Amino acid sequence: MKNALLFLCLLISTSLFAQEEWGNMEKNTLTMKEIGPVWPGCEKGSATDRQNCFNQQLAQHIAKNFRYPAEEYKKNVQGKVIVEFVVNELGIVEVKNVSGGTAGLQAEAKRNILAMPKMAKPGMMGGKPRVIKFTVPFTFKTGK
Repeated sequence: MKNALLFLCLLISTSLFAQEEWGNMEKNTLTMKEIGPVWPGCEKGSATDRQNCFNQQLAQHIAKNFRYPAEEYKKNVQGKVIVEFVVNELGIVEVKNVSGGTAGLQAEAKRNILAMPKMAKPGMMGGKPRVIKFTVPFTFKTGK
């Protein structure tokens, strides 16, 4: 009986010391890295290569499809427009908010973003498709 009691005390003290060594596990959080969507043609390479390719393709798309609205250009209307959009779980672009500038400048910025192609792969987090948010500024200057 004396040995059993000694063994039980030893077991309890060992478990108490083990818990103190690990600390409070409740405050630990698991963080997962968000992986951005993949632009068509940017499927190869590392995650960094795909992200750089996405950024480059987005910049090229905006420059190639940029059109100054004719009425605003004639009236020398200038301004900065901010477009907030997401690439949804299916890889499709959805504009969520457009702010700044005039209605004509906003419509052009929105048209430009909505002309983006469907992504080859949507954004991912934890191995599951995820909505990824983006914000793109457009600066309209006539140069007059």
